[in-house]
Amino acid sequence: MAVSKKDQERVTYAWMYGQQAHKDSRERIVPDYWAEHAEAWLQGFDGVPLGSELASPVSDELEAELDDAAVTRST
Repeated sequence: MAVSKKDQERVTYAWMYGQQAHKDSRERIVPDYWAEHAEAWLQGFDGVPLGSELASPVSDELEAELDDAAVTRST
């Protein structure tokens, strides 16, 4: 799923503000302003790397899925 640049920037800022809140020893409560991006704020607060939930392991069968026969279009 594609995410618009503006939404991605908001997620990044929510994460950064969560990181700063942790450094400032604030409570782990998402401010109302960041409610829409609460997950990113909490990940920043907890020190979870930004975007880590998007990383997925490569399939064991990737080579078979992308071999020449699979990629070549039959005519």
